[in-house]
Amino acid sequence: MNYTFQFNVVWREFPTLLEGAWLTLQLGVVAFAFGSVIGLVCAATKSFGPRPLRWIVDAYVIFFTNTPTLIQIYFLYFGLPEFRIRWSNETCVLVGLTLSSGAYLTMIMRAGFLSVRRTELEAAATLGMSVAQQVRYVIVPHIAKTIYPALANFFIVILVMGTSIGALIGVDELTGQAINLSTINYRWLENFTVVAAMYVILTFIASIGLALVGRWAFRVKAKIF
Repeated sequence: MNYTFQFNVVWREFPTLLEGAWLTLQLGVVAFAFGSVIGLVCAATKSFGPRPLRWIVDAYVIFFTNTPTLIQIYFLYFGLPEFRIRWSNETCVLVGLTLSSGAYLTMIMRAGFLSVRRTELEAAATLGMSVAQQVRYVIVPHIAKTIYPALANFFIVILVMGTSIGALIGVDELTGQAINLSTINYRWLENFTVVAAMYVILTFIASIGLALVGRWAFRVKAKIF
């Protein structure tokens, strides 16, 4: 192999990659946060809502879990302009990731709802709690401890795999910045070697953060990696 690595070319543009990493982290956190809200509401609807609303939730989950996230983002980016609705490429990626993650988180949180003992819900009802209060004070603390590791792992999936889709429609997150730089300096191997290492570091940072939050907020002994 006669290839000569020139990482000094990459280090000169390292601040640009850091900007992309920061955008990657922002997209992952926001998509996961809003997706969690959607997942919680949909899981509660499937557990306590009327049948028509449960059908709507089922249709939403089936559609977004059985179609690629890339197709969903493409529809937002290329399809909405046909209806005179134009969003920025970052907004399309964020909305697409949020809706997709919301569908998957619905299934994860639904498992948490099912894990709550019926006696706990009956006791809460006896105390006069409404359904909303049962969800807030009984179910959410329970599922936070039960499914927190699954939620943390899903966040890592969004952060590492989901946000990189944005590069295909011109979002300058970490992968997008690597592509931009590689088309200029032609050091594809060096750029993506560094980016791969940066993704590992991002994952490690996110894993530590999630473990600390889990132990502090929910008393969950979440593992790092």
